Amino acid sequence: MTARQSGLTRRQYLAASGAGLLAAGLGATRPAFALDTLRQGYQTNIWGMPTYYLMRSGHLEKHGLKFEEFAVPSGNLTMQQMVARQVDLGTYAAPSLIIGHDKGGLVGIAEIEHVGRTAAVIARKDLGITKLEQLRGTRIGNQVGSSIGNIFTDTIAPSAGLKKGDWQEVRMNVNDMVAALAAKTIDAAVPVEPYNAIAEADGIANLLTDFSPYDKMPVFMAATPDFLQKSPDTIVAYLKAWLDVARDFKEQPAKVAQVMHSFYTEKGYKMSVETFQKALARIEVNPGFPGDLKPYMQQQAEILLREKKISAVPDWGKVLHPELMEKARASA
Repeated sequence: MTARQSGLTRRQYLAASGAGLLAAGLGATRPAFALDTLRQGYQTNIWGMPTYYLMRSGHLEKHGLKFEEFAVPSGNLTMQQMVARQVDLGTYAAPSLIIGHDKGGLVGIAEIEHVGRTAAVIARKDLGITKLEQLRGTRIGNQVGSSIGNIFTDTIAPSAGLKKGDWQEVRMNVNDMVAALAAKTIDAAVPVEPYNAIAEADGIANLLTDFSPYDKMPVFMAATPDFLQKSPDTIVAYLKAWLDVARDFKEQPAKVAQVMHSFYTEKGYKMSVETFQKALARIEVNPGFPGDLKPYMQQQAEILLREKKISAVPDWGKVLHPELMEKARASA
């Protein structure tokens, strides 16, 4: 885990808002009331990159917000940090949100993106595996406890006739899976972008299926109940910043891609812009709160209950809070 604190210097403000606008008096106006510093958790795979962009875009500062950032390999780790009250906000898919609510009362404040096309089952190219059914008897790298790990073991593998015991689960973080495939210590893996695109581009693995035929996989921005109760005005300002991010994704996609690509190159990943753009094209970023989420969430909760991963199906009125996004849109 890494943590970084952000304030707002004049240099950062000028970079974010534009010196010309500031000189003309057209820069953002800070709210008259004080907003709380937020502790933002995010995952370093493609699901967390919209949040990474949010923190680098200047939109949080524009809305008077300061933040500390906490990076981890996958969202279920952010969820665990939030249950322990080490982080205030974080993104992850429905299974982790439901588990987080069961374990620590976590709540959803927005649906940020759909990522079903970004998660995949891949297999080593040299093995000639082309179908899920051929994974019987293989060693599969899986991030146990993550949303994609749960969906693979509870939904995708059974759909191919693979039950527990038909394959060997090798526990590892998604960011370690490409190296393990290249070293031939595993035969297949369940990673998420951009690692799928890297494995394909480097000739290490073939994609057997992405998750979209099984699950569109909405990813939520979640908050701790403590932070929601203490800082509702901060959360509304925060969601306004997300609406600005959505505009950037639509109107300035090249700028967004450049910021995200730099995250991986600075970490030492050798990935062309073209490979990253292929990975980014598989994510659908549209912050909001659709009205048809409850049937999907109910289905996910019933799976988790059957697998004994939660104690009960929750009250969705306590889990999902669309009123916050409504307030953000109304005052944007």
